Amino acid sequence: MLSKLADIINQYSSSGIPFFFLIDFEALKPIVIPLSEMSDSDISININGVEYGRKIEHRAFDSNIISNEDNFTSYKSKFDFVKENINQGNAYLVNLTQRTKLESNIDLEKVYSNTQSYLKICKKDDFVCFSPERFITISDDMIYSFPMKGTISANVQDAELKLLNNSKELFEHYTIVDLIRNDISMVATNVTVEKFRYIDIIETINKGDILQTSSKISGHLESNWQDSLGDIITRQLPAGSISGAPKTKCVEIIEQSENEKRGYYTGVSGVFDGKSLHSGVVIRYIEQQGDEFHYRSGGGITNKSNAEEEYSELIDKIYVPTI
Repeated sequence: MLSKLADIINQYSSSGIPFFFLIDFEALKPIVIPLSEMSDSDISININGVEYGRKIEHRAFDSNIISNEDNFTSYKSKFDFVKENINQGNAYLVNLTQRTKLESNIDLEKVYSNTQSYLKICKKDDFVCFSPERFITISDDMIYSFPMKGTISANVQDAELKLLNNSKELFEHYTIVDLIRNDISMVATNVTVEKFRYIDIIETINKGDILQTSSKISGHLESNWQDSLGDIITRQLPAGSISGAPKTKCVEIIEQSENEKRGYYTGVSGVFDGKSLHSGVVIRYIEQQGDEFHYRSGGGITNKSNAEEEYSELIDKIYVPTI
């Protein structure tokens, strides 16, 4: 599937045809659409401040994103399985996720039109995403990645210091930066960590400000990179920040522990405008299943992780970023 997907993307990019792409975590149902056909699709996307696809009119957001569902018992069993694999030396860091049922009915289009983030996607009657995390950016023969690992509520006293000095979060961030630096090295030269572990502030409607740590990694591409853009993208999959290290083994552990397909959640999406590429990781995600709505969230598990603390972080990520 990935080789066919790479071929399709290569055909568009080498011909200078702008396109949108959405690749699910399992890479079983990828979507690639020329931008000229996006208005007829069921997808709306805003990336890096530019809107594409089906138009969604702004309407006031009149509901709250809340959940009273207690899934800790279910989460704990998954956590214990992941932790056992880590303790056995099968992995260093595994991203574990879970869905949480929301109490109120959610209008996906209202959420989309009232949120602000680097990447916003609304797939009609399916899901809405408002992700702060970039996947890869390509411009002027340079490729960039911005792994995001480490989260804390800004309401916590000395939140920034606690996040930056947390040894578990530091190990997690080091691991993902090293993984993604290696991923970028498969397609680029002179790969450099330009900026390590800086703070991003995310304003939310229902949780106050949230602090997250990110890093910036860059590399040089060949001047004809458009001829192989599909290969460049697919060789980075799945995104390291939402899988773990080592990546292949972590994907196996994720499949065994979560016991369900992630689908487009934790996949990647973006736009090639004919000259540059902007893309993001599909996180901060509300999905619709009939009359029910679920928020999907998670975090990285290491040998220093505590189940109660990790579950609390998972719940803290149930938020909507303010416009």
